[in-house]
Amino acid sequence: MHLDTGNTGFMLLCSSLVMLMTPGLAFFYGGLVGRKNVLSIMIQSFVSMGWTTVIWYFFGYSLCFSGDVGGIIGNLDMSFLKGVDLMAPSPINPTIPLIVFVAYQMMFAIITPALISGAFTNRVTFKAYMLFLTFWLILVYFPFVHMVWGGGILQKWGVLDFAGGIVVHNIAGMAALASVLYVGKRKVVDSGPHSIPLVALGTGLLWFGWYGFNAGSEFRVDSVTAIAFLNTDIAASFAAVTWLLMDWMNSKKPKFLGLLTGAVAGLATITPAAGYVSPTTAVIIGVVAGIVCYYAITLKNKLKLDDALDVWGVHGVGGLIGVILLGVFASTAFNPAGTDGLIAGNVRFFLIQAAAVIISSIWAFGFTYGMLWIIDKITPVKVEKAEQQSGMDEYLHGEKAYIEDEITL
Repeated sequence: MHLDTGNTGFMLLCSSLVMLMTPGLAFFYGGLVGRKNVLSIMIQSFVSMGWTTVIWYFFGYSLCFSGDVGGIIGNLDMSFLKGVDLMAPSPINPTIPLIVFVAYQMMFAIITPALISGAFTNRVTFKAYMLFLTFWLILVYFPFVHMVWGGGILQKWGVLDFAGGIVVHNIAGMAALASVLYVGKRKVVDSGPHSIPLVALGTGLLWFGWYGFNAGSEFRVDSVTAIAFLNTDIAASFAAVTWLLMDWMNSKKPKFLGLLTGAVAGLATITPAAGYVSPTTAVIIGVVAGIVCYYAITLKNKLKLDDALDVWGVHGVGGLIGVILLGVFASTAFNPAGTDGLIAGNVRFFLIQAAAVIISSIWAFGFTYGMLWIIDKITPVKVEKAEQQSGMDEYLHGEKAYIEDEITL
């Protein structure tokens, strides 16, 4: 292996940035819930950092990137990171050690199931969440990593997903929708976000980490890395401003929470396309994300679905439209290793992108709903009204985020 220290150093930095996104997500979600439920939502992100790493070491990496079984999943040849030594090259760019590739992909595996937790906040027992985290990785996340990035069937079709529109956002968002339909509404509704500054901190960490998420997915430092970086910021910014304006028009006040939610919607939507499109396309994707995700959440509210933190509307819908818009706007002028989209006359590419996102949506929804039904037979998934009333932090974890000082006279 010929080691390129620049590429390797960059990928280690990107792995660190993606790792930081999971605590960022914990703050983002933590700020959106009530004071009595902060820790129970935050631990769902943080525990994924620990438990997903354990699974990744045991067999997760192997199922994603080793061998091929029916085009759907890998094999167990690299369980316990067998064959990952100092001299093994990365499969995507041989100038980077395999060790770094394993670490980078692990950070993606950590954040994806954590995204779903925002949908069923304040309603799910911790034991059920741990089973859900485990089985969702095995039955949904690992197969899609293999199918899209690990040499599986969708990759063979020619499906493109630069940094996880299908593999991360769409499947997490559709799983969130299935979770909401299975678990039902909260019996005790939060009074609203208890700390918008915490949400802002989380958004800042997510936005910052997303440069590692998107630019790092080129696996080397070149001009495509730079275009992915720039497109990430452009889409996030345009989506944030678009959402702010939509909110302003409808509620007559410019809402900070709207600006923050819009930024995350833009980040999710540009993810599949970041390294395959022009900055002008990133503007279009950002504006479309701001409008479509806003109305997806309006629709969710009309249907009275209790997706507490809008995971489906932001990530599910954002990932879906990002993959479809990549099918429209992909350009070899901005990535010679990519392809041209519908606008350049490539109808086939547009159709396989659309087919892939339909397959991923149905798979993630169906497997998630079935999995929750099975978990419910093993251990109760839902938390009863009395426990929701007392607050999830104390009931599930015996801890409080905020200790009220008692004053005795």
